[in-house]
Amino acid sequence: MVNINTVYETVLALANKEQRGYITPQEFNLFANQAQMSIFEQYFYDLNQFLRVPGNNTAYADMVNLLEEKISLFEKTNTTVGAGSSLPNDVYKLQHVQWLNPSKNRYYTAEYVDTKTWLQMQGVPLVKPTDTKLIYIRSKFKISVIGDTTKNVNVTCNYISKPKNPNWTYVVVNKKALYNANASDHNHFELHESEQTELVTRILALAGITLKDTNLYQIASNQTNSQTQQQKQ
Repeated sequence: MVNINTVYETVLALANKEQRGYITPQEFNLFANQAQMSIFEQYFYDLNQFLRVPGNNTAYADMVNLLEEKISLFEKTNTTVGAGSSLPNDVYKLQHVQWLNPSKNRYYTAEYVDTKTWLQMQGVPLVKPTDTKLIYIRSKFKISVIGDTTKNVNVTCNYISKPKNPNWTYVVVNKKALYNANASDHNHFELHESEQTELVTRILALAGITLKDTNLYQIASNQTNSQTQQQKQ
């Protein structure tokens, strides 16, 4: 977790340096969410890239291990799929779907197929799903687990969740926004603590566009590009 107030104060200090401008709390929260999601989504592209190259014997320097550690913060396991086979609201990537056969007290894993494949399977008895060889199809918010029959209960899933939107909450005192960590909608960044500098950099880049300060945007962008190149060497 990265403390949102630490990031906020750092961003303001750098943005206000040499009278570059003021970022409102509303702007900061919008930028913060976009920065967090861009970093989070990049994990999966980078992991795919690094899996294609050999690692090394030094665990802390192995980018695959580092990325998997960061992604693991968002892994959720054995989560019950809701009534009507509704998926949890925070699903980002669905990993495994299982059904518990109550008569055998045993879990069976379902294999994903797209709707077109499922329609084709129905006409071929040898590949039709069974209770020991399950499949599932997915719409945006729901899944259908199919064996001998469609399974509406005892379905669980493992998935990668989306990070919650960060929210720097505040109270206004003498026309000044003061940090309020006790608000019910207060949220820190959910990323790994090592991402603090990257969050500041990306928020500054976004703020540079809003403030129409090309120099600030360029400084932040150059720092982001430099860090990315160093990580991928």
